[in-house]
Amino acid sequence: MFGIGMPELIIILIIILIIFGAGKLPEIGSGIGKGIKNFKKATREPPDKLESSADKDESNEDKA
Repeated sequence: MFGIGMPELIIILIIILIIFGAGKLPEIGSGIGKGIKNFKKATREPPDKLESSADKDESNEDKA
């Protein structure tokens, strides 16, 4: 997996734990999960749906 082994993953997890603390980890995990879910959803949608949703976003920005 990208040349990253178990020891490297553990070190990364420890660094994240030190930086954000144990209380923030569920929020970070939830945010990453939602981002992945939205990305997968966007890759599955046909291009015409993506264009129509982009048009709606632009029209909403114009009103604001």
